[in-house]
Amino acid sequence: MAADRHFVYASSIGDGTVYRGRPGATTLEPFLPAGQDGRTQAAGIKITGNRLLVAGAFSGRFFVYSTSGRLVAAYTVPETGEQTLVNDAAVAPNGDVYITDSLRAVVYRIPAAEVDGPATGAHRTLRVAYHLPDYVAGQSNGNGITTAPDGTSLIIGYWYSGALYRLDLTTGGVRMIDAPPLPSADGIVRQGNTLYVARSVNNEVTELRLSAGSTRAVVVSERTFPGADTTTGVAVSGGRLLVTNSQMDTYLYGEPLTSPAFTIESLPLR
Repeated sequence: MAADRHFVYASSIGDGTVYRGRPGATTLEPFLPAGQDGRTQAAGIKITGNRLLVAGAFSGRFFVYSTSGRLVAAYTVPETGEQTLVNDAAVAPNGDVYITDSLRAVVYRIPAAEVDGPATGAHRTLRVAYHLPDYVAGQSNGNGITTAPDGTSLIIGYWYSGALYRLDLTTGGVRMIDAPPLPSADGIVRQGNTLYVARSVNNEVTELRLSAGSTRAVVVSERTFPGADTTTGVAVSGGRLLVTNSQMDTYLYGEPLTSPAFTIESLPLR
């Protein structure tokens, strides 16, 4: 889930389609077709300037597009023999992009110069920038990622343990944030010192307030809504919180679809 002043975007892990629509529209239409450029799955998406960033989930791919739909570059995780789940991305103040891999204890980085470079469709390998602690083998670990308010660090949520971590971009140090565990923490969006965390299995959005230095986080509220259905993605648009009802249990476990329509819920920020 991603949004800017002009468009709202949502992604499909099932086939890689990226959908787009104007804020306030009742329907999103296909923008980047399924399978295009080898994009067979799509998980976390982000917008930075005139670039759209798309994580390729279990395919081990990551894509940078212009907002007009041209492929800037396509990336693949390094060949290590490990499973991969390229899950989400955050953009640092200097324009560098940082990417989580839920099945590998690493954070990848794409330099701003490549993100902002010409749309050549180049194929590149993702480069490991940092290593993460406390990964549990066979589980989905580092997932949602965002910048901290001071811009010098990243905040990463772990899906399995529910822990939040702060990664210092200057030193590379990683420390657990003092916060209650948030199992099934998925997409994260930050507004000022407030985090909104979509918790997929819990079918809720948890709002947290960060301390100075982002060393602690206090739960402000936990919200759900009628029809909440595996809430994986979250974005802010027009002073509202947009949350995906992903029906991910169907994709992962073969559960019957709750509905043939996939929906996005619009909630007040408070």
